[in-house]
Amino acid sequence: MARLKDQFEKKGVQVLKAKLNLKNDLEVPRLERITLNASLSEATQNPKVLDRVAEDFSVITGQKAVITRAKKSISNFKLRQGQPIGVKVTLRKKRMYEFFDRLINVALPRVRDFRGLSPKAFDGQGNYSLGIKEQIIFPEINYDSIDKIRGLSVSITTTAKTDEAGRALLEYLGFPFRH
Repeated sequence: MARLKDQFEKKGVQVLKAKLNLKNDLEVPRLERITLNASLSEATQNPKVLDRVAEDFSVITGQKAVITRAKKSISNFKLRQGQPIGVKVTLRKKRMYEFFDRLINVALPRVRDFRGLSPKAFDGQGNYSLGIKEQIIFPEINYDSIDKIRGLSVSITTTAKTDEAGRALLEYLGFPFRH
C-alpha cells in the first residue's frame, strides 16, 4: 500500500472530518484521480514527437500513455479532425498516491526558485490544476536522453464539493501552497 494512502486512511480521515465539521467518514474529501496532459503544436508537423513524450510519461508514471486526437479541424492551426496532437495519462488508486508522493516530495522541490504553489488554481469544485514547465524535474527522466524541454499539466481531481475542502485535503497530504 502506498505510504501516503496508508497515512491518510489511518489519521487523515479523522483530522479532516474534525476540521471540516463533517458527521460521516465517507463525507471526507479524497483524491479521485490525477491526470497528466501535454498538448504539442509541433505534433502537426512531426508525429514522432508524441512517441517521445508518451515514453517520458510512461517513465514518470509507470503507466502507458494514451495519444489524444483533435476533436475538430482548425485551419489557422493547420489542424485536422482526428489528427494526433497530445498525450495523457490518468492515474487512479495506488499509482495515483505514489505519483502524488513523488510529485510533492521529489519533483516540486527540484523546480528552480520554487516558493510554493498558488492557492488560487482551484476550479470551484475542489479540483486543482498546475502546470510544470519542464519534464526534467522528475528524477526518472534522464537529462541526456531528452531532445527538447517540454511542459505538462497536472490535474488533481478530488471528491471535495468546495475549494476549501479540496485545499484542506491537499494541505493535509503535504501540498506546498504559497502563503
